[in-house]
Amino acid sequence: MFVADSYDVIVVGAGHAGVEAALAAARIGCRTLLATLSMDNIAMMPCNPSVGGPAKGHLVRELDALGGEMGVNADKTCIQFRMLNTGKGPAVHALRAQADKKLYQFTMKKTCEDTENLDVKQILIDKLLLDGDKVKGVQVETGEIYEAKAVVMATGTYLRGRIIIGEHTYTGGPNGQRAAMKFSDSLLEAGVRLMRFKTGTPARVDARTLDYDKMEIQPGDEECRNFSFMSDETTREQIPCWLTYTNEKTHKILRDNMHRAPMANGIIEGIGPRYCPSIETKILRFPDKERHQLFLEPEGLNTNEVYVQGMSTSMPMDVQLEFLRTIPGLEHAKVMRAGYAIEYDCIDPTQLKPTLEFKDIHGFFSAGQANGTSGYEEAAAQGIIAGINAAMFIKGEEPLVLKRSDAYIGVLIDDLVTKGTSEPYRIMTSRAEYRLLLRQDNADQRLTPLGRRVGLVKDDRWERFTKKQTAIQQAMEYLKKNSINPTQEIKEKLREAGIEPIRNATSFYELLRRPDVDYAKLQESFNLPDLEPEVRQQVEISITYEGYIKKQLEQVEHMEKLEEKLLPEDIDYQQVPSLRDEGREKLAKIRPRSVGQASRISGVSPADISVLLVWLEQQRRIQDKKEG
Repeated sequence: MFVADSYDVIVVGAGHAGVEAALAAARIGCRTLLATLSMDNIAMMPCNPSVGGPAKGHLVRELDALGGEMGVNADKTCIQFRMLNTGKGPAVHALRAQADKKLYQFTMKKTCEDTENLDVKQILIDKLLLDGDKVKGVQVETGEIYEAKAVVMATGTYLRGRIIIGEHTYTGGPNGQRAAMKFSDSLLEAGVRLMRFKTGTPARVDARTLDYDKMEIQPGDEECRNFSFMSDETTREQIPCWLTYTNEKTHKILRDNMHRAPMANGIIEGIGPRYCPSIETKILRFPDKERHQLFLEPEGLNTNEVYVQGMSTSMPMDVQLEFLRTIPGLEHAKVMRAGYAIEYDCIDPTQLKPTLEFKDIHGFFSAGQANGTSGYEEAAAQGIIAGINAAMFIKGEEPLVLKRSDAYIGVLIDDLVTKGTSEPYRIMTSRAEYRLLLRQDNADQRLTPLGRRVGLVKDDRWERFTKKQTAIQQAMEYLKKNSINPTQEIKEKLREAGIEPIRNATSFYELLRRPDVDYAKLQESFNLPDLEPEVRQQVEISITYEGYIKKQLEQVEHMEKLEEKLLPEDIDYQQVPSLRDEGREKLAKIRPRSVGQASRISGVSPADISVLLVWLEQQRRIQDKKEG
């Protein structure tokens, strides 16, 4: 066999998980290979041309805080930004960007190509090579071998991919790409458990054939927004999106042709996403709903392709054309790309550690849709963790494991490795217990020190972060130390500012705790120091929600006690007395890292946790006696 080259880390797949994994490993200092089916489709957006949204935007901010690339790249290539949920509290504020999808691809490709320690190659990998239970490299379809001590699988929807449009099916990946047909066999040979999932996408229509006068305009925010804590953009050209709706004519066409829907006639075998269903699924699931919302999203500045968000379908082409033309503004729409479904292999993620390394294969990591998730953001978030931990594995250093109280990334990975998933997993704010702590605005405070520890946060980011932290601390101290007294002059200033009067000497800190007071009011009335917008935001949120934040921190502290009780990796649950049979079976399958993780496994009862705690204490005493 011909050994073409040797690397520290090989990343299989160059989608959103793959590029983050490869960039992370290379930037930490590992010699890394990024293997892609097509050099022209690195970081391709095969579905909607957007980044962020509820909970997903949190993921983007978090991976940026760790030193990732998605936020930086989105800021460079976006054509519209909107902050969602602004009528609600800061815990659920969510940034969403429309991207120029080709520019996003090409910019990310250039970043990968220019990164030190990173080689990018167009190769199809057929086989994972093992030495017992350890990774030793991969084999390419043309026969050559690339050696590595760590491999990250980021294969997306390409494993045995099958495209479905009506009665027509063919092997392939998204957007007409090749599928990887042999790598699944290699995984099965290695003892990896596979699942079969399905996702889909809507038609793309020609902008020149749309009547925007019949739709509602959806402009971007007037205030310039950025995902990355490193971005300084203050102005940006923005392109509007458009809102329209289905109607009874649309629904009738779909109902009349439901027997031709691949999901109904047995052609589709994989399990699809519950939270992003096809239009035919919506019609069946919500028969009384009079209309469904659709967003018309431009795919870029240099294309006429428009994405019909909310109209994912795998119906036959004649049906797609018929129902599209019942929609206001789309009566004369011409389809440039048909909607389709894609079936693909993915792994059961309970086979992974919280580091995203396989429990039974040393040096083999997995990230992205290969782990049963949906969405670019979920993929990228897993990718950066897999890349970091592959690098830590190579260096023999402590891995990075994010807890549920650390980040939405921690929630995402813990859900996957602890509970598994029976459908494509999507992150949502409701999945996080500590939402007020895991806001998108404070992602850098939570995670940038961790990114610095593993070597991914470089000096420029660290300098900016520490400067911001110092400014926040100084502002908080100033507000606590400086007070006003209830003099007539002060009372008049408060009245003019619309602030309730005070009766005793009151610090500016205490004033900011009032719901009718913000920093701008106090600054104008009492000549407070100027603060950068992001510093002012952190000060206001920290003070306003101080009580709620304190309560959540107490909950975290209570849970941390269980998280700190680590379980031996080689524990034999058959030897732990008094466990229930179901609990014993689930614990043996998942092999949790800690008692805290064990408590979140479906089928493990509080009684089982009590038994584990007693057993751990017994083992500690036995060990103490041996050492004594």
